[in-house]
Amino acid sequence: MLLAPDEPRQQANRIEKRSRMKKRQTRWILPCTFALALTACASGQRSTGTSPGPEGRELERLEALFQARADSVTSNVSEADVEFMTGMISHHAQALVMSGLAPTHGASPQMRILTSRIINAQTDEIAFMQAWLRDRQRHVPEVEVDGLTLTIDGGPAPRMHGMLSDAQMQELAAARGVEWDRVFLTYMIQHHEGAVTMVSDLFATDGAANDDIAFKMASDIQVDQRSEIRRMKRMLEEIAGRPEGPSPQDRHPSP
Repeated sequence: MLLAPDEPRQQANRIEKRSRMKKRQTRWILPCTFALALTACASGQRSTGTSPGPEGRELERLEALFQARADSVTSNVSEADVEFMTGMISHHAQALVMSGLAPTHGASPQMRILTSRIINAQTDEIAFMQAWLRDRQRHVPEVEVDGLTLTIDGGPAPRMHGMLSDAQMQELAAARGVEWDRVFLTYMIQHHEGAVTMVSDLFATDGAANDDIAFKMASDIQVDQRSEIRRMKRMLEEIAGRPEGPSPQDRHPSP
């Protein structure tokens, strides 16, 4: 039977497609088959009570290796890592309270962009740190915000490096317009510098940050907050260089 000009190519494509499907199936079937065989053999050896032969010993070794890898998630975690994650959740939560005042306190458009970035970044980081603690079967602090009041697990938030006092929070809440921008930048720089100090303290602690994820998280926080500190200092200098009184932008902020 003669094939049309395009039929050989189509036939080759069908063969190649079937080959790829078989390879994908093999990649899934083999691990599952091995896992089932491992479970069945291990169960058989336990039920008979006989000493395992060479194959049984190899299966026991693989089973132990599998368990060791599962346990490795928690084995590298130090109490310093847990304290850092727990404390940084509280620290970030106060930054959310501070930044959340921008829309109602006459913040300039530039400040609204900055505070939105802080809220987005630190909300994600809080969720990440809570998941990190949960995955390692550690206590996960619950954050609640009511106006200026921040509670952790139903009680006052622990005071970490750089966090604002109640008086400083009241000062920020009372400010408006350009003055709010100035007070916010002043205190958020203080807040960020505290976070950088927390990371430095973690890295200086023996046995801390051996967990790869904790190390990367802390490193990213340090780099990001140092970058934002430089940006906020420039913004603060710009405000200090303005003539007295709000600029037209401050009087008519963008929606």
